[in-house]
Amino acid sequence: MKFIDTHTHLYIEEFSKDRDQVIANSIEKGVQQFYLPAICSKYIDEMQNMAKKYPDNITLMAGLHPSYVKEDYLQELDIVEHQLINSIKKSNSSIQEESYVPVQMVGEIGIDLYWDTTYKKQQQHSFEKQVQWAKQYELPIAIHCREAFDEVFEILEKEKSNSLSGIFHCFTGNLQQAQKAIELGLHLGIGGVVTFKNGKIDQFINQIPLSSIVLETDAPYLAPKPFRGKRNESAYLVHIAEKLATLYNCSLEEVAKITTRNAEFLVDSSQYH
Repeated sequence: MKFIDTHTHLYIEEFSKDRDQVIANSIEKGVQQFYLPAICSKYIDEMQNMAKKYPDNITLMAGLHPSYVKEDYLQELDIVEHQLINSIKKSNSSIQEESYVPVQMVGEIGIDLYWDTTYKKQQQHSFEKQVQWAKQYELPIAIHCREAFDEVFEILEKEKSNSLSGIFHCFTGNLQQAQKAIELGLHLGIGGVVTFKNGKIDQFINQIPLSSIVLETDAPYLAPKPFRGKRNESAYLVHIAEKLATLYNCSLEEVAKITTRNAEFLVDSSQYH
């Protein structure tokens, strides 16, 4: 069986001491590919280094996380756009330079009003701009949404397009919101929350077709049972898949096959391939 972790922050400090071992453990469990969502420009070099070291396993994103939208967000957005432009240049070039690994998604982008609403307008502008770039460059998006479903859907409705695709990361909404996200061309990113007693999405997720779902860990955050409260790792994706197999009353192999195909289709159908 092959699994894809469509959202894992393997490049951040929590993995600095054992990153290679964490990746090896994940691959041994069948989690063979890792989609790395961006946070801000601070981590670009580490993400690039990882992609060069594991070229067959790593898929990179470029984006500004809403929680990192501050006074300097316009400069951060300039860096995101520069990454996207560089990716297009490389994909259209017959010379395969080793110095830059192209990004294949725009993320992690969105709106987060849980911790702080100080930069709400800037978050909205940042999200809308990055969605527009994703459409322009025909790349899927990875959306972060916390206490902001109305605000996120407002922008997605405004930017609605047949070319818009991607993942609603760490989906924790209700059935109606799930259906709305799917109607807008998005897959639902299902992670550790589906294993929580109070996660709620386990109550309706089997009403959503597996063809609209991808798996994720959000490592090092949101570890599934039985690891809740500990550092999350991509290897734990299998526990999320097992929970879905129970909820859908199907085999683990079927969950692996369908969710992996969904994740592969997202990046394989982008302009860069």
